[in-house]
Amino acid sequence: MPGVTLALASALLLTGFAQQAAGPGAEVYRQLHWRFIGPEGNRFSAVAGIPGDPYIYYAGAASGGIYKTIDGGVHWQPVFEGQPAMSIGSLAVAQSYPNIVWAGTGEGKVRSHISVGQGIYKSMDAGKTWS
Repeated sequence: MPGVTLALASALLLTGFAQQAAGPGAEVYRQLHWRFIGPEGNRFSAVAGIPGDPYIYYAGAASGGIYKTIDGGVHWQPVFEGQPAMSIGSLAVAQSYPNIVWAGTGEGKVRSHISVGQGIYKSMDAGKTWS
């Protein structure tokens, strides 16, 4: 009888794995609805976040500024307005002090509607001011 018990246990275990591997049914997917995440209207060329914090991110647009979210992407606020350079090519957040944010202006894939950069900007206060 131990062989039958082992065979039955193996069959039940494999059946459970097969059901789990199949994933959610079609009804679960029918309940999902598309929504935009992130700022609309731009092509983003750089993204940076704070390690260990899933809610704060910065997104740099090739054609217009830097946007920041503090709620994991539900709401975005522009944080680079008024700067002489708008096109963003890279972003970085200091791991040692996440209020320090660097923005490399200009975009590596320059097109007719993208401006060239004017160097690297630095914020010491999480994007409130830039130098």
